[in-house]
Amino acid sequence: MSETVRTRASIADWFSLVRFSHSIFALPFALCGAWLAADGVPPLRTLALIVVCAVAARTAAMGFNRLVDRDVDALNARTRGREIPSGRLSVGAVTLLVVVACAVFVVASYALHRLAGHLSWPVLAIVLSYSLFKRFSWLAHIVLGVALALAPLGAWIAVRGSFDAALAPVLWLALAVTSWVAGFDLIYACQDAAFDEQAGLHSIPARFGVGFALKASSIAHVVTTIALVQVGVSASLGWIWFSAVGAAAVALIFEHRLVSKDDLSRVNAAFFTVNGWIGVGLFLGLALDRAFLG
Repeated sequence: MSETVRTRASIADWFSLVRFSHSIFALPFALCGAWLAADGVPPLRTLALIVVCAVAARTAAMGFNRLVDRDVDALNARTRGREIPSGRLSVGAVTLLVVVACAVFVVASYALHRLAGHLSWPVLAIVLSYSLFKRFSWLAHIVLGVALALAPLGAWIAVRGSFDAALAPVLWLALAVTSWVAGFDLIYACQDAAFDEQAGLHSIPARFGVGFALKASSIAHVVTTIALVQVGVSASLGWIWFSAVGAAAVALIFEHRLVSKDDLSRVNAAFFTVNGWIGVGLFLGLALDRAFLG
């Protein structure tokens, strides 16, 4: 294999490890939080730093997840081909990536302002804790939702520079993100229910069964839709936002129709494709609403 091919393969491994493309889950909602805080387009410097923070936090979280899960990943037929268990990336190299990503997140947070910098430490603790939580509690799905919900809250603080009385829209948005992420993580976890139970890992599908998990996911996404409506009401948004919310609700219904207790073959389509479009669509709805109706 030539040096160029080996380099390309290595780069592909790194992008695969941190699922860089999955930043699309958190980033649109961070941008939504920034748009709500600024009541339109935020200052470009602030916007750039928010993007850096969101990508760095996501990179740190995914790298840390792969580190602490490398033992169970090696035992699971679905995941044993991942970068660390397969030997394509070393523990030391991934550890360095996590440390650098955490440092970038903290430095970029302080570059925003002192409050954001001080808050970066507890945010990192929450974001990284998900990977450990499933070792002892099936509430890990909710913890993951809370971790991603910090994106719009953090972006709000980045723009405003303080907590203020106008927090209602971003708090509703944080609830929407929490329930949305917990809901689709429940679907994703269904494919590992048997393995999790055998390995002593905690998840709702392993503890209560796949059928229960799918019903809980549906309820979570009803909460998501209600919370998104409340975002629009509390922020006095117009028909463009509510149209985006309606499209997101339809997408969530479609997501649930892709999977069933007896057929999880389309989990990846439900998890990656549908949810990626939901985040992008909601951000575009908010940005356009503020641009043309604000």
